[in-house]
Amino acid sequence: MQMERVGIIAKVHTPEIREILKELYQWLSERQIQVFFDRGTGELVDQPPEVHAKAKIPSLVDFIIVLGGDGTLLSVARLVGDKDVPILGVNLGSLGFLTEVTLDEMYISLEQVHHNDFTTSQRLLIAAYVSREGERIAEYSALNDVVINKSALARVIDLQACINGQYVTTYKADGLIIGTPTGSTAYNLAAGGPIIHPDMRALILTPICPHTLTNRPTVIPDTSEISITLKSENEDVFLTLDGQVGFTLRHQDVVHLRKADHMIRLIRPPERNYFEVLRTKLKWGER
Repeated sequence: MQMERVGIIAKVHTPEIREILKELYQWLSERQIQVFFDRGTGELVDQPPEVHAKAKIPSLVDFIIVLGGDGTLLSVARLVGDKDVPILGVNLGSLGFLTEVTLDEMYISLEQVHHNDFTTSQRLLIAAYVSREGERIAEYSALNDVVINKSALARVIDLQACINGQYVTTYKADGLIIGTPTGSTAYNLAAGGPIIHPDMRALILTPICPHTLTNRPTVIPDTSEISITLKSENEDVFLTLDGQVGFTLRHQDVVHLRKADHMIRLIRPPERNYFEVLRTKLKWGER
């Protein structure tokens, strides 16, 4: 892969982000690499040559540097979609599940990319759409999870689940998480779901506080076609994508889910493996 055009998208309210961007821009410019900023990030840089709408960046560049945390990377991953643009996630705080490169490691990783000496991790995306009275009314993608849940004051909701056209069960619960292996360490983990290695090709259905205690998290093949129908009436129920994008559901709305036709490529440091990230983030082995 040629590293001739690089996009930079940053969490703009991070402390010292101006200095980080100034140094990074200089490092890339010294190597004759063309840099494209989204507008929010570009406002923090003195006279950046290329500033564009954030949604346009993936179609202009060879790869994208994300400066921030996992939330910032999730939003960029949805923008990348089917562009097949690798993402280098640099965590400006501690190590992240997705932003595996720390600020101290950033230039080491960039040198590896510059010399085409790097590996990527292929991550499955969920494609989801909502149908109402047979009409498709909303369409989304998610890297971590799609969540259907109630507002704080709503009662337990009824969610009818079908897989490949076969009825599974009607969950009576606070909600339901449909997660990817990447998202298995997010809301799914907090709800008691399993950790799935990101190289696995699977999807996870995890009920949130189910009324029936035998409704347990279920791992299914990523070839599955899932439909979830909201059977409850007069309840405030929301569809949330990666914890960032929301949509209000109505009685008898159907959420259709399957794996997306494309995958996201995350550039990863070769010296760190997935289990090291788990040990660090989940504090395994500590007392």
